[in-house]
Amino acid sequence: MGVVDASFDQPLPTEEKATMPLAGGVANMGYQCGMLWGAALAADAQAYRQYGATPKAEAEAIVVSKKLVETFRVRAKNEINCLEISELDMQGDFEARKILKFFIKGGPIGCFRMSARYAREAYEDIYDSFSKEQTTDISRPVSCATLLAEKMGVSEMQSVMAAGFAGGIGLSGGGCGVLGAAIWIKGLQQPVQIEGFNYSGTWVNELIESFLELSDYEFECEAIVGRKFEDVNDHAEHLHSGGCAEIIEGVANIES
Repeated sequence: MGVVDASFDQPLPTEEKATMPLAGGVANMGYQCGMLWGAALAADAQAYRQYGATPKAEAEAIVVSKKLVETFRVRAKNEINCLEISELDMQGDFEARKILKFFIKGGPIGCFRMSARYAREAYEDIYDSFSKEQTTDISRPVSCATLLAEKMGVSEMQSVMAAGFAGGIGLSGGGCGVLGAAIWIKGLQQPVQIEGFNYSGTWVNELIESFLELSDYEFECEAIVGRKFEDVNDHAEHLHSGGCAEIIEGVANIES
């Protein structure tokens, strides 16, 4: 996120630091790569700068986040999840020999190279998207993550910055955008300190456990809802018919 924001001459150090718990696919759980969460936040910051705190900004944030997912899939051989990309399970059976194998295979170097390349591509996607005249006609809120952010009392800009998480980042159906937004927002309010890869005993772990109780122990948007969303309007209809309302309200009220 920092590289992309710096490219737009709009550094957001506080917001960037708060993305740390999203690394490793959400607290090292292996879901969407941390690069995607960061790129979506950078894109959504641009949506706010261009359209303000409006439904149009939310809609465009989701559209450009969808493009960022598509570009990432090309770079990562059609994968978006950290677990499949790194082949390193940081949960469950996590052994020293697996870490060693990851390093021997050049895993960290590969991740750094991919990060550098994807940052350039993400910047281009965001720049191209907001350099064109947008025709999206939306007059009501469309992002579950923004609804949550508003309930959690963050700024208008930060609420819009979460918009692209909707539907599992750009409607991809991956790890729930409401959970990702909640972790990021809590990170803005109370940074977490961990040793190694272990979030046990931290507010991050407690938040995830509380979320799973609300989502019937499903983590991915597609599993929670029972399908992927076709487009922004499809997601908006879901929200306005009460979809995910209990999860959004429940997560907003989690104390940690």
